[in-house]
Formats: sequence, structure tokens, C-alpha cells
Amino acid sequence: MSMAGTVVADGGGSLHQRILTDISEKITSGAWAPGHRIPFEHELSVQYNCSRMTVNKALSQLAKAGLIERRRRSGSFVRRPQSQAAVLEIHDIRMEVEALGLPYRYERVARHKRRSSAEDRALLELGLAGP
Repeated sequence: MSMAGTVVADGGGSLHQRILTDISEKITSGAWAPGHRIPFEHELSVQYNCSRMTVNKALSQLAKAGLIERRRRSGSFVRRPQSQAAVLEIHDIRMEVEALGLPYRYERVARHKRRSSAEDRALLELGLAGP
């Protein structure tokens, strides 16, 4: 970083890559919160002492990665994190065993009978009992 607040390339990769890294670090560190307006391209080109096209290339890659949202005539903004749904696959063990060409069988190893307790009955009345 120079005295005037501009960033000068130090030979560590292309300038657009440095811009991309700097902005993504600000986003992932929380320095720029979701909804924060990123400086305009011409402001970043002055800050990084480069062409607007170099800044545009970095911002385009950030938008493609889903870190920012670009709005025509409004600027670029940090995107809100996308919620991710957990996907859980429950495989049918019988189908998997048979797909391997093996016979599927089962046997009961143990069975315990007992009288239900007051707690068991209370859970059943509330509908909280498991299957």
C-alpha cells in the first residue's frame, strides 16, 4: 500500500487477482457486511492504479462466485449468504445388499418386554414417542 492509499502490485500475481483477493477478504472477514455497497469501478481503479476493465474483471469473477451482486447504475453490493439446505440421503439397505448380489436377511438379536412407566405414558399422550 502506498502513502496515498493506492495499492501497488508487488509482483504477487496479476493485479485483477489481487483486487479479487482484497475484496473477497473484506467480505469473508466481515469488514464488508451483506448489503454493503462496494466502491464504484472508477473509485477502485484509482485506488489500485489500474484500468476500469481490470477492476471490472475482478468484480465479474466475484459476482460469478456469488460473493457480490452487481446492479446496473446502482453499483455492486455484498450478497447476503444463501441458505443451504442439508440434504440427507437415507439408503434402503435391502436394495443396496441385493444390488451387490448378496442375499438380504435379518434376525432379531434380542427382545425385552417391560411395563410402561408413567413417563412413557406421558410421552405417548403428548405424541412425543418415537416410532
